[in-house]
Amino acid sequence: MHPRYLILLLVVISIFLSICAISIGVISIPWQAIYEMIYAKFTGSPVPSQWEIYVIPFFQLRLPRVVLNLIVGATLAICGTAFQAIFRNPICDPYILGISSGASLGAAIAIILGINTLSFGISGFALIGALLTLIFVLSISSMGNQKSMETILLAGIAVNFFICAIITLLIVLHQESLDEILFWTMGSIASATWKNVAQLGSILFISIIWLFFNSKKLNIIQLGQDTAQTVGVNYKQLTMRILIVVSLLIACTVANCGVIGFIGLVIPHISRILVGNNYRNVLIISCLLGGIFCLIADTIARTIAAPAELPVGSITAIVGAPYFIILLLSHKYSTK
Repeated sequence: MHPRYLILLLVVISIFLSICAISIGVISIPWQAIYEMIYAKFTGSPVPSQWEIYVIPFFQLRLPRVVLNLIVGATLAICGTAFQAIFRNPICDPYILGISSGASLGAAIAIILGINTLSFGISGFALIGALLTLIFVLSISSMGNQKSMETILLAGIAVNFFICAIITLLIVLHQESLDEILFWTMGSIASATWKNVAQLGSILFISIIWLFFNSKKLNIIQLGQDTAQTVGVNYKQLTMRILIVVSLLIACTVANCGVIGFIGLVIPHISRILVGNNYRNVLIISCLLGGIFCLIADTIARTIAAPAELPVGSITAIVGAPYFIILLLSHKYSTK
């Protein structure tokens, strides 16, 4: 299928699934009520009286949550796409490399220090945690005779486990912050607000525009560092810029909804299967698929055990972990 038609199809699927997600829940919202409320919002006319009971659940709970799901999924997918492009490895993503856990640790420290009430508190500490983790992973992988992609991957996994252990220790030592810290480590979009949508959405929009304009360079570096340097692409500079942008996106995502893993691993791989290795197309398809995947996972998480909610990260892990194993095995045998 031509990428343009695929994009159109995914947009239609996103809209359809968004309406389904809004409709499904402890309180079911009829499709007609959804149409009437949206129509009233755009035209300025009053909502029909029989649908007024759904106004608050729709505009303040369901709709911002659905929109944030699409944004979070797109953000994580974009991060995974960028990572796999610069590392030229299909099994790299910010979660596997420990950057998500680093951001989560920064958020946990902000909570314990009591500065999470400040608007920049959690986001700022999450960004610092993500950047320090990235630097730590790259420093470990640089030790020895040479830096290989496999070394970076293994260093990231080791650092990820190390950070998870620190977070566990913080939870034990600070029982009063148990619930808040667990929120960041397990991932949830239950507290979505329009403020979250505006913050993360604006950052995602700027980042994807920047990545889109650098997609040609991402295609070139797939040919190797030497080839990229030959045609005038500064590989190290581009890599560092992308790592900073991705770390910023991950930090903002963690600050808004905690750690949600494996979306950045699974979605870019599926996108390349659908549209090939042209990153101009892969970036857009990954955005749409990531949003769809996150929306489906969150809908399952909040309905499968209703009225209780499961962490959305547990749903993505159920799908992502087996897929990661398959990728590891296929990557292992393909390099023999």
